[in-house]
Amino acid sequence: MVKDCNTRKIRSDCPRSALHFALTMKILSVIHKLVQTDTYATKRDIFYDNVQLYGSQKTVDSIITDISCMLKIPRRSLHILSTSKGCVAGDLVFTEEDGTRVICNSNSSGVLIPSNVDGVLNMRTQARFALIIEKDATFQRLLDDDFCGKCGPCILITGKGIPDLNTRLFVRKLWDTFQIPIFTLVDGDPHGIEIMCIYKYGSVSMSFEAHNLTVPSVAWLGLLPSDIERLNIPEQALIPLSGEDQKKLSSLERRPYVSSQPLWKRELEMMSARKMKAEIQALTSLSPTYLTRVYLPNKLQFGGWI
Repeated sequence: MVKDCNTRKIRSDCPRSALHFALTMKILSVIHKLVQTDTYATKRDIFYDNVQLYGSQKTVDSIITDISCMLKIPRRSLHILSTSKGCVAGDLVFTEEDGTRVICNSNSSGVLIPSNVDGVLNMRTQARFALIIEKDATFQRLLDDDFCGKCGPCILITGKGIPDLNTRLFVRKLWDTFQIPIFTLVDGDPHGIEIMCIYKYGSVSMSFEAHNLTVPSVAWLGLLPSDIERLNIPEQALIPLSGEDQKKLSSLERRPYVSSQPLWKRELEMMSARKMKAEIQALTSLSPTYLTRVYLPNKLQFGGWI
């Protein structure tokens, strides 16, 4: 926990915050019961237990985050799990909490990351690296093109956009267990860079737990703004930065962890100067299989990451 951070007071005797106080106490009682009985529930389970009382899923999510921060313990210690949306594929075998053995290369579309990452045991792999992919469509494309067979052994992971807690925990567990290089493949736009930063440095909303969720060694493999210039990607495959993109880009440039990295800073300045962005799919303008047969193999072989 950061010293001198902002705090909020929720009072029981103030009409404006009495309901929030009551809901906090209600969820604390649910947590107490879960811990006592050594059972687990998802945030969705808690919401649907009394929809009329809570009103919205967002209310439940916010209160659980507040409780986690207030007690200075990770959410999983409250016995509350998130519903997973991330997927993993490639050279990885592990055992789930209930004893189920999961072979990640047995499914052509990957396997869902478990809801209780802490319960994952006996992880085994021969992978030389792990690749985090921003989009599910790109993740599936790599699987369809047998990327793991051609450039592996490796592990592929996608959080399907902004990663959920379980995906971030799983990436951290991979790093803690195997210490293999972890690369990211994101769109060459401010949103993609933000997603990569969540894996590497953490998110604002979960900053109090960043030390358990981040992997500072994560490297930016692509799509780099300098790649757009270097590969001469056609103008029609690029997209102008919107006003919101430019605000996000300015925000990223001001962050200490970006400004302290000259190579990252140069890439962001290049994007800002050109005022254009590119999605990973822009590489198909060069060739339908350019991403899997040329771009990624060359990047991995010749060290094209920062």
